Amino acid sequence: MLNYDKSIVEELEESRPKIPVGLLSRQEKDRLIERGFLALYRWYVDRSQALRNWSPDRDVLWKNIRQDHSYEVNRILEGFFAVEQYVPDYVENIVNLIRGSHGRSHFQIRWGSEEAKHADLWHNACLFSRFRSPDWLRKYMGELRSNQWTLPWEGDPMRMIFYTVFQERATQINYLGMGVIAKGQSKKEEFKDSADPVLVQASRLIAIDEAAHYNFFLEGARLFLYYYPAQAIEAMHDVIKYFSMPAGAIIPDYDEFSTIVHKAGIYGPREHAKDVIQVALNNLGMASKKMLEEGIRKTRLVPDEDGNLRETAIFPGLDFSHIEDAVRRMFDRTGKFEAEIGFDEVDPLEFKPGY
Repeated sequence: MLNYDKSIVEELEESRPKIPVGLLSRQEKDRLIERGFLALYRWYVDRSQALRNWSPDRDVLWKNIRQDHSYEVNRILEGFFAVEQYVPDYVENIVNLIRGSHGRSHFQIRWGSEEAKHADLWHNACLFSRFRSPDWLRKYMGELRSNQWTLPWEGDPMRMIFYTVFQERATQINYLGMGVIAKGQSKKEEFKDSADPVLVQASRLIAIDEAAHYNFFLEGARLFLYYYPAQAIEAMHDVIKYFSMPAGAIIPDYDEFSTIVHKAGIYGPREHAKDVIQVALNNLGMASKKMLEEGIRKTRLVPDEDGNLRETAIFPGLDFSHIEDAVRRMFDRTGKFEAEIGFDEVDPLEFKPGY
């Protein structure tokens, strides 16, 4: 009987694949991801035009907005307006990064047109509240646009999609929080008399858009998680570790705005951790930030016979079956839409298991 070192066997067992070896080449994975994005984009635009084709001028009764809001409420409105002023940068920089992807690049253009409405909505809120003069707002807009927003992850389409997942969720939470104040339901004493039906209406319109944007980016992130789990987990970890809201570093007096938003109970460290990071991680099949870090530590990549890197273990805390089910449902849902148009007869959408 041979003697052996149990620690060696245990180490080998720990490194044994917890999921089947990948079935697809890198080229096929990339093709499926791109085809999935295209179907998702088509489905998104169809729903957007049917359900959310609102006007920032006609669909909010701006003449009825309160003109006696507190300094804090007006500064929140100005802050939202300021963040949305960088829509041209958000679109241009990301489109240049992903211009080779039909679905992603065209969606980004569509996203930009919807975000432009958000900029107009908050401009109208600031204008009709009469806290500032029209000339002041024009000058402020010029000051904002004299700076340019740049990508937090240059040359990295995968990290950028995870960034937009967390960013869109955070933006939605901000606007939902504004809606709570506008309904007169704030638990903060200084905001209890801030009820305004017009701001309720505005916050609701824009929060619904942000939810739709979040869901698109979430579905796209799941595609990467399914077909490239090791790389996607690392990208997600980096984005969470270094995350910051867009344009905060170039908006004048952003710290004051951020402090007011925090004190108002709209958005702060607690909301970021509980309502953004943890919710997004749950949607992405990851149990917690701690388990995400543990997964990266245990990840091992080895080359296969084609020279492509593959993962040797699935990650602690990642519900891989949840990701696969979500990707399958996305292919089914968008495939049904494409079949209604006839795409299935000329360029059929087909889900292929990666493992």
